[in-house]
Amino acid sequence: MRILLAEDEPHLCGQVKKLLNAEGRVVDIVNNGVDALHMGTTESYDMIILDLGLPQRDGTSVLREWRNAGIKTPVLILTARDGWSERVDGLDAGADDYMTKPFHLPELAARVRAILRRQSGQLNPVIEMGNVVLDTRNGRVTADGVPVNLTAQEIAVLTYLAHNAGRMIPRTELSEHIYEYDGDRDSNTIAVFINRLRKKLRHDLITTVRGRGYMIDTV
Repeated sequence: MRILLAEDEPHLCGQVKKLLNAEGRVVDIVNNGVDALHMGTTESYDMIILDLGLPQRDGTSVLREWRNAGIKTPVLILTARDGWSERVDGLDAGADDYMTKPFHLPELAARVRAILRRQSGQLNPVIEMGNVVLDTRNGRVTADGVPVNLTAQEIAVLTYLAHNAGRMIPRTELSEHIYEYDGDRDSNTIAVFINRLRKKLRHDLITTVRGRGYMIDTV
């Protein structure tokens, strides 16, 4: 799952990115409101973490413009402001949730997981696919109860397909959601990740829709 983090505190960005990467999330970072507006408008994200106090353009106005443009990407707002009115403004502008700084990183991760579950219709953080189990809280995968060692991108592919179970995912869409903005988005390598997952997990877990993409039939 691909996340945009719009935050201007470098240390916090590093902490959040490390935390979400460990759960199999791909994170793009921008540090001002102008870039946040551009990336959130032109790129495909599963959710956005948006600081209200961004330089150049504040987060609330960026969020309003996204919503006015019909962009429905879930947004979790961050604010260092103590006043309740700013939080109300953010929620009324179209945010799905908010957190006040300072916050505990495990709580942020839990809120991200909750938003992504609601977005995909998954009610449980642990996704069972027959004998294969994916724990979205930590990116751990087991097959027949035995832990399976997956690379970060293999986890990213499996997570995106699991969250979209029952829907055929084109290769181009899959590549958009497992690579960072400046990454090499070669959709041809998707087949390599799929083959590795089949060897490590269950051969029939992921179905190939010839010439179109991939899907996990049921979860």
